[in-house]
Amino acid sequence: MKNLSAQRATRRALIGLAGGLTAALALSACGADSDPQGAAENTASAAGGSVVIGSADFPESQVIAEIYAGALKAAGVEATTKPNIGSREIYYSALEDGSIDILPEYGGNLLLFADPAATAASADDILAALPDALAAKSPDVKLGVLEPSKAEDKDALVVTAATAEKYSLESIEDLAKVCGEITIGAPSTFQERAYGLPGLKEKYNCEPGGFEAINDGGGDITLQALLNDDVQAADIYTTTPSIEDNDLVVLEDPKDNFIAQQVLPLVNTDTVSSQAQDVLNKVSAQLTTEDLLSLNREVSGSEKRNPADAAADWLSEKGLAG
Repeated sequence: MKNLSAQRATRRALIGLAGGLTAALALSACGADSDPQGAAENTASAAGGSVVIGSADFPESQVIAEIYAGALKAAGVEATTKPNIGSREIYYSALEDGSIDILPEYGGNLLLFADPAATAASADDILAALPDALAAKSPDVKLGVLEPSKAEDKDALVVTAATAEKYSLESIEDLAKVCGEITIGAPSTFQERAYGLPGLKEKYNCEPGGFEAINDGGGDITLQALLNDDVQAADIYTTTPSIEDNDLVVLEDPKDNFIAQQVLPLVNTDTVSSQAQDVLNKVSAQLTTEDLLSLNREVSGSEKRNPADAAADWLSEKGLAG
């Protein structure tokens, strides 16, 4: 009996040992399975990451943001949009505090925002000046601009054909001669920005008799104020379809108050991976001024398309939809 008991005890010990080894191997196997999975997830994160694309408070910026997001998603990068954030002062702060990672921007106005004393006017000179200006303005965040597109959208002073005829206007120099008689309609930020009222005064000695703050980015409210003669000149972006549709006159700007404005991505280079940057560069290589005019007509014209839908069609047309 003692031998039998001893045998059973030995057998139980061996079973327990085997169980312990099995559990240990199971735990080891789980660890082996989870490590590659975790490594794969980390690799994917490093390659594509997860990014948030912001936009300003006007339709063109929103549709470009949707284009960026759609192209990134098609390339396997997790991307979401945060549209209609507000003016540059607001959305730039969101980029600095990490709320967003990417913004569609306009080279010249971005440079003047980062460095109000900047004198660059051409597209190439602006692009060369931006890195140092951004580093000086935001030393705690690694911000950078990617490849510029061929698309350009500039602020412009626009008048009706009737106003142009009444005052014999072809340029801002002509406008300066009667500036005290007119009211300018523009976003409220136009009162402080270098290319706004300060620039008109400095470069053309033009101080309008009145100023009407209209914060729709040169949209329908601005257009109606102009057509109703509530304002006699308005700041409207050059890719706005209403200029052509209403035979408006874009005043020439011989002193380059409104400098070159190529569309380009502004990114946080710490959070936007090289893969994502490559995708955005491919978008810029395809985007043209004519595209902006067409997209603006879709989202701001009578069709009133959703920016995301218009962006999806553009990406499909350009072969960037995946």
